[in-house]
Amino acid sequence: MQAPHLKKLYDALKKVPVTPVNYVIPDYWNMIDYPGKKVPSGEVLIDPVPFFVKLLEDVYLPVKKDATTPLSNGLKPVKNKAGDWLKSAAIYSALVRTTAAWDHDRSGELEDANIGGFKETGTLLKMLALLPRLKAMGINTMYLLPLTEYSLKDKKGELGSPYGIKDLFKIDPNLNDPLIADALTLDDQFAFFVEACHLLEMRVMIDIIPRTNAVDSAFIQDHPEWFYWIKTSAYKDYFPPAVAGIPPVTQPRPADFPEMYAAKSVKKHLSYFSENPQTLDSKRWETIKEADDLMAAIETAYGLKIAPAFSDHINDPQPPWTDITFFRLYLDHPKAAQPYIQKDQAPYILFDTIKANLYPGEIPNQPLWDMLADIIPYFQRTFGIDGARIDMGHALPKALLNQIIQKARDVDPDFGFIAEELNPTYVDEAKDKGYNLIISNGFMKQPRVFAGDAKEFFLESKDLSLPVFAAAETHDTPRLASREGGRTLSNTLTLLNYFMPNGVFFMNTGLEVYEPQPMNLGLDSSEDDLYHLDQSDPFYGKLALFDRYQLHYMHPQRFDIYNMLSFLKPLKAHFQAALMQANKVTFIESDHPFFVGYVVMKTLKPLDGLVVLANLNPFGEMYQTVALPDAFPTLQKTPDLVFSTHEGPRPFDQLSEHTLDLHLGAGEVKIIRLRP
Repeated sequence: MQAPHLKKLYDALKKVPVTPVNYVIPDYWNMIDYPGKKVPSGEVLIDPVPFFVKLLEDVYLPVKKDATTPLSNGLKPVKNKAGDWLKSAAIYSALVRTTAAWDHDRSGELEDANIGGFKETGTLLKMLALLPRLKAMGINTMYLLPLTEYSLKDKKGELGSPYGIKDLFKIDPNLNDPLIADALTLDDQFAFFVEACHLLEMRVMIDIIPRTNAVDSAFIQDHPEWFYWIKTSAYKDYFPPAVAGIPPVTQPRPADFPEMYAAKSVKKHLSYFSENPQTLDSKRWETIKEADDLMAAIETAYGLKIAPAFSDHINDPQPPWTDITFFRLYLDHPKAAQPYIQKDQAPYILFDTIKANLYPGEIPNQPLWDMLADIIPYFQRTFGIDGARIDMGHALPKALLNQIIQKARDVDPDFGFIAEELNPTYVDEAKDKGYNLIISNGFMKQPRVFAGDAKEFFLESKDLSLPVFAAAETHDTPRLASREGGRTLSNTLTLLNYFMPNGVFFMNTGLEVYEPQPMNLGLDSSEDDLYHLDQSDPFYGKLALFDRYQLHYMHPQRFDIYNMLSFLKPLKAHFQAALMQANKVTFIESDHPFFVGYVVMKTLKPLDGLVVLANLNPFGEMYQTVALPDAFPTLQKTPDLVFSTHEGPRPFDQLSEHTLDLHLGAGEVKIIRLRP
């Protein structure tokens, strides 16, 4: 049987009683044209059990006889190129609890169990309804933000951060759907999700968090020595120590160490730390380690707390991250710091210990390293995932990072890795470490059209040794729809990213429906970004990374990006390989600050090419004469204008042998096909 997990889901749903319920979904979710009743809001009133049964019958079951037989991941590998399939990826980034959330009973709140007993935050079951539409847009890779169990201790917001991981090997119980909770475990539910993706020829990537863990981590019980501890009496004064004479937000340099360690604030900070409770009194530890509330028992018995994490930059004004802590990667202090600290100094968190890649110790905490290196293989063996992003991978010791990557590729030689590298200057280093793709800085540069940054990003990314995220937003940044230019700029950059040379199209959940509210205020953000929604909106001032939040799937233009990308999907697939080869792409030279244009030649004989022309200015039209590159072929007839972001007939511009006289409306992108 090719889909045993989905068949198990199907059998479980068939046993659930069907009763009339008040349960609506956005029409955007209803790709199977389920015959529900459309309510005045535009939502569709459905019976969830027969809806999901029909979804399985229409989309996932029965599996066609010619469906790809699942290997480790159900997809054909790329021979001798570990993770090279990412060059042809189109990635959708999802936070399940938000992406598949909806106020099904229209009460105005997202409830864990509404009046009908249904979960309104997102579940893995509800994600199945979204996959067909994503597939139709050309998405072939699902990238899931953390879906393992996270902590509620010292939580941020209403729900807590999914990055405050409590157990790296357990699926988060908040993703459990009550419809099937009695019949299927959480592992069953993630298994059917991965299987569904593979049947749609979509790969699955996850976020792993090997540098931090929750302050009440599940690993504390058996391994208190894996963590940093401070005296409870010092907790109220615990803050990243300021160091006079060093500029704000500075990464630690060896030259800073004498001044840093001599600072009174640092000496006081170091005095807060203690050995772990088991080392202090192992007999007492055995009497409390099974306590129902272990952290409270430790405070009572030892007067100790887990030390919260903080930024690795000196004089960063951010307060401590009270919900997470760092793993203690070395059993000794950083080698570079040892001349400046007392021999009896307890293990501590400071700017250099955080940057273990630059300032390692000499005694690796090998049992911890082995556990961290087994996270990905566990998810490979259990669920068949295809790739991962390593959170804070840049801060890991090189030997540990190598161990993590190698163990994953021992299980699946074709496993793909995304580097959390935001600076394209270091792309070659990322490639040497075994990564296939870097995030880069498109989220920062693309929205800055008027500074010339957007044009610069597209031109400079073409010749990098690894592809980059073709994206103007991520889960850590402001939303593209909230930037200057709004929906027009969203359409312009989304289409350019879809066809970006040496770019892997990356869609942050909600981009497709012009979501204005950021998920987090992490990068390139300000407090003002909290308030892009109308004050009457129930999600005003909320952040999906910490709060109950649903995307605005009922946006008046919710189908615009879907229609655009689904129409262009075959064309993108046809030219995908050529877009990733620098010698197949030639940019059209122009001094105009808002013009981006390039020619993609798949073949010259027979003629098979593509021209992409864009006006990045979302407010003003453009008249421009540009010289065509030498690679542009001699044409016997006028090329075909395949698509324009502007409505209505758009004639192709005047083309002579060596020049192109073009007109582009505000924010317009034209896609032109060259063929005999």
